[in-house]
Amino acid sequence: MSLAYLAQEAATNSDKIKGYGAIGYGLAAIGPGIGVGIVVGKGIEGIARQPELSGQIRTNMFLGIALTEALALLGLVAGFIF
Repeated sequence: MSLAYLAQEAATNSDKIKGYGAIGYGLAAIGPGIGVGIVVGKGIEGIARQPELSGQIRTNMFLGIALTEALALLGLVAGFIF
């Protein structure tokens, strides 16, 4: 199915497909969830290897988490818009 077809079906049959926004957000949250897990895992690994840089690694880790979670919020907003 093409994206244009799905958009046309959504416009004509909007009463039948009200639950797809929740499914879309669930799918959109998978990527940031995996991303946060990778960022935290690599941050802990970096702190374990070089404990003297723990403050700088922790700061960069939280910055990475914030940027990754922004994708989840975009998915939530997109679910409400579409």
